[in-house]
Amino acid sequence: MNASETIPLDRCFALAHGTTHFNPNAPQHLSKTHFLMLMKNERLAALNTIYNDSTGILQIFQKDKQLVSGCLQESEGRKAIEDFFAQYLGDEIRGIPKLVQAPKHSFSDVDAKVLSCINLASVRELEKVLGTTVHSLRFRANVYFDETPPWDELNWVGKEFILGTAKVRVFKPIKRCAATNVNPQTAERDLQIPSSLLKTFEHCYLGIYVQVIGDGEVAAGDRFVVK
Repeated sequence: MNASETIPLDRCFALAHGTTHFNPNAPQHLSKTHFLMLMKNERLAALNTIYNDSTGILQIFQKDKQLVSGCLQESEGRKAIEDFFAQYLGDEIRGIPKLVQAPKHSFSDVDAKVLSCINLASVRELEKVLGTTVHSLRFRANVYFDETPPWDELNWVGKEFILGTAKVRVFKPIKRCAATNVNPQTAERDLQIPSSLLKTFEHCYLGIYVQVIGDGEVAAGDRFVVK
């Protein structure tokens, strides 16, 4: 990971509504409502994707069946992907969907280059409240960590850590939205996570955003270490 950047390829593509105005030559941060997303389009959770950066080919599957593939480096390939989503989501899309990207631009929920990190101990506390298992993929994090007291991460804003061999600074807590209500295995809205957080813990946060401030690498098994 490089300072002031995201994990390579993280959120480097987005599917915009036809009514969205995005200039790849002068990219600006736009709110997620300009794009297809789980908060509004839960059927997206029923799809699995594989992207090969060396070939530019994106494959989309539902269960074990490939539904479409296309090379994102070619106009025909991008159109194949756009046409698929136009048919798959139908009236949920405003206009004809557009596959968009821009060099070094991140289609993040926040106007910053960040990594999203989830404390699994906090997830377990939420499970106690809900009385059911909460799949960690509901939170779509870059990094999951454990062995830290639940909710302790919410007090880390501004603190610096070593993550793997990279140096990071905690940017802000992550306010959860209705996307987390969608089950990543069934594509159904089967929980009320933001409202449950607010009712029980008096906040809607789960997880933190961190910014990379010193180059390094991170791999499975690495830990957060206080600098």
